[in-house]
Amino acid sequence: MIDTKESLSQLVSEALHGEKYPIAKIISKIETENNLEFRECLFQELSLQNPDTKEGLTIGITGTPGAGKSSLLGELCRLFLDFAPNKKMAIVAIDPSSNVSGGSILGDRTRVTLPRRDNRIYFRSQPSQLELGGLNPYTYHVIRFLRKIFDYVFIETVGIGQNEISVSLISDLSFLVMQPLGGDQVQFMKSGIMEVPEAFIINKCDEESLANSSYYMLESTLEFIKDILPDQSLPPIFKTSVTKRKGIEELLQYILQYKKRKDKNTETLTQLTQWIRNEYGRWGISIWEELESSKWNQAVKRNPLGGIHKLKYEEEERKIVSMIQTKIK
Repeated sequence: MIDTKESLSQLVSEALHGEKYPIAKIISKIETENNLEFRECLFQELSLQNPDTKEGLTIGITGTPGAGKSSLLGELCRLFLDFAPNKKMAIVAIDPSSNVSGGSILGDRTRVTLPRRDNRIYFRSQPSQLELGGLNPYTYHVIRFLRKIFDYVFIETVGIGQNEISVSLISDLSFLVMQPLGGDQVQFMKSGIMEVPEAFIINKCDEESLANSSYYMLESTLEFIKDILPDQSLPPIFKTSVTKRKGIEELLQYILQYKKRKDKNTETLTQLTQWIRNEYGRWGISIWEELESSKWNQAVKRNPLGGIHKLKYEEEERKIVSMIQTKIK
């Protein structure tokens, strides 16, 4: 437990230096229920101690079960230590939870070998808690915290289906990991998730002919749906093999050189809407739309200094709770 403001201040100070135990302790508190007050104190303390630091780039890695996401991420970590000596990265790996016991093996970390005393890399496992979309209910807040400390924050989802796109909503850069001959052209085209990632990875390219066949099939599929993609241009496709250590260096260089950032206000609004729906259902959404829609439609606005007004998640969450409590009374 974190009981006093003084102890939180000390933990935040140590976390900003990359110390793993304080980071783990803070995340454990974020992952508990009814943590709004703690999150308010935490992000206020982070703003006081680290006011001007640019938030880290968030990279989402998702794909079907067995596509090799964990092994690929482990190899990226190994190369990261060599190619980015002055940078830090964090990994949040989501493991599936049992429908019977509710437990989770948290086995992704077994495929990622990290140097124990190197504060440039931090790894955290989370159970999915049976949530759809590939993420844990607390993943978003954990990511927000880690962005304040690390230059790159990777999210590895559980194996997903055809239309689960949650990770793309909290990532600046998202990858869909596939494996050779994972489906025909029609299978590619009917997957709603195909329209979301900024880039694609065909992993397990150990056999060149199979890899090339899948590459050209995917490329032709993306060419067909190009007009509905965000930039109306073909996203990059990487061919990688962990076994042969092929293509992973090129993938890492692409990530290190990536500059685009998604609008964080849009992200905040999306996550708040999802939280309202999960907590209060359609009734909560209807109250929000009835009482605050005009204000929320103007949430992203110009402030007097000419910059974009940045929404604060906890501030908006407290407003919503207050609104709903008033409606109940």
